Amino acid sequence: MPREIATHIWVGALLHRAEQSGAFATVVHSGDAQRGDVLIKVTRERGTAQLYAPAFNPDGPTEFEALPAGVTDAPEGDVDALIARRLTSDRDLWVIEIEDRRGRHFLTETVRR
Repeated sequence: MPREIATHIWVGALLHRAEQSGAFATVVHSGDAQRGDVLIKVTRERGTAQLYAPAFNPDGPTEFEALPAGVTDAPEGDVDALIARRLTSDRDLWVIEIEDRRGRHFLTETVRR
């Protein structure tokens, strides 16, 4: 999410992209409307998920990275535990959940694996 766009606007666009492509997307936790970071949880199959978070890139455009790094389709409980830990330390955080059979994240930003 570009730093010059308010988070709530960026989140709305992500939800719209997902829904227009036939996926189900929802806000699980809403954080700071202007500057909150966003975690995106993508579920493809029951019991597995992938988590995406902004990667640290102070000089360039926003990039996202898959968490945990290099893991695809982690156990959903592990992903939920990671989200819960992040929420305890960052109440401004947004959490978006996307359910898509193909596992698409609908991010237009670069995603590192």
